[in-house]
Amino acid sequence: MFATAVDDTSLQALDARIRTLEVEGQKLREQAAAALAAADAAHAELEKLKASMQDARQAQATAAVSAPRENSAPNPGGANGNAFNPGIAVILNGDYAHHSLNPDSYVHAGFPNVAGSGPQGLSLGESEVSFAANIDDKFYGQFTVSYDDDNGKVGTNIEEAYIDTLALPQGFGVRAGRFFSNIGYLNSHHAHTDNFVDRPLAYQAFLADQYGDDGAQVRWVAPLDLFLELGGEAFRGENFPTAGANHSGVGAHTLFAHAGGDIGLENSWLAGVSMLKASTTGADDGFSGDNTLYLADATWKWAPNGNTKDGGITLRSEYFVDRRHGTYAAPAAAAIDLTDPVPDQPWIGTRRGAYLESVYRINRSWDVGYRFDKLWAGAENPFATGFDPLRHSVELTWRNSEFSFFRLQYSHDDPLRGSTDNALYLQYDVSLGAHGAHKF
Repeated sequence: MFATAVDDTSLQALDARIRTLEVEGQKLREQAAAALAAADAAHAELEKLKASMQDARQAQATAAVSAPRENSAPNPGGANGNAFNPGIAVILNGDYAHHSLNPDSYVHAGFPNVAGSGPQGLSLGESEVSFAANIDDKFYGQFTVSYDDDNGKVGTNIEEAYIDTLALPQGFGVRAGRFFSNIGYLNSHHAHTDNFVDRPLAYQAFLADQYGDDGAQVRWVAPLDLFLELGGEAFRGENFPTAGANHSGVGAHTLFAHAGGDIGLENSWLAGVSMLKASTTGADDGFSGDNTLYLADATWKWAPNGNTKDGGITLRSEYFVDRRHGTYAAPAAAAIDLTDPVPDQPWIGTRRGAYLESVYRINRSWDVGYRFDKLWAGAENPFATGFDPLRHSVELTWRNSEFSFFRLQYSHDDPLRGSTDNALYLQYDVSLGAHGAHKF
């Protein structure tokens, strides 16, 4: 009986212990469940935060791709394009030039000197200050003021002031304000991105270096692996080659198409056709009437492993055809040509121009290039003399970084029959602030 009592007591103690363990186990299970619920909630919050950050990055990337501006690059001091809103960029450009002919008194046969000529000696060339930023999720804006001191003739002007859409569907974009037309290749690029000190003769003759005006642009980029853009513009028609702002201030129109792509890893290409059509009254070269300018451009680039900064070759050419149907009258300003034609005569005919340039990028610091320019005046041109101007240019450029370069250039120019201008240039160009990467 004693043993039985002991066994009963042990069993009761064991049962009590088991009940205590069960209670503690239940508490542990409840605590574990609570911990798991908290972990699940934290994981869900983390996933939500990651998704939010991903959406923000995608929105930022979409805005960067959609905006036709150039991507921001850090400046040498370490600040990036977000240091200020808007981003501020300053381009300082200057040169030394020596011409064997007086640049103020010679012109190219068949083409009035509407672009002007750079002065002899030291001068501050065209420099600019630019402000750019995304305005909000739907618009981007840019404002650029340029300063030019041409032989003491100081000019400050609003070079560009426009807004772009960022969120239109199906690859469409709209630009409105003052901007450079998207015709040709070089026209939409700022001059400080060129491979040579001066613009080709065709740009000087047909566009007075560069055509920009007040207007609106519609552009569509096709959803293809191949780059394809189509577009058109309507301009006021106040700047050369047009004038007069005809048709109630919509006197010039353009159409353009560009396509491009990659061939393997090391080759890329871009080609396009464009047209500028205008109704003109009293242009700088004395023309009034209807004029249409056609352009064709092609660019090919080769670079080892596709990195153009480390080296490679760029070939580029543009061809211009200018058709006019109107009259010539002497401009109100002083004579624009050494051989001014008789005024008040028909100006009906075709003029042409072209250039071909090749630039070899030796490495990140050095490149060397050659350019050939040619103009054809046409027999019907009131300024025609029976001679077609041509020019050869070679350049050598040293770059300390992507923000500064120095360029040496020699040009052999035959502007008139029996007349030659040998020109030597030394140019510097530096970028201050958050200036974007350059276009293709």
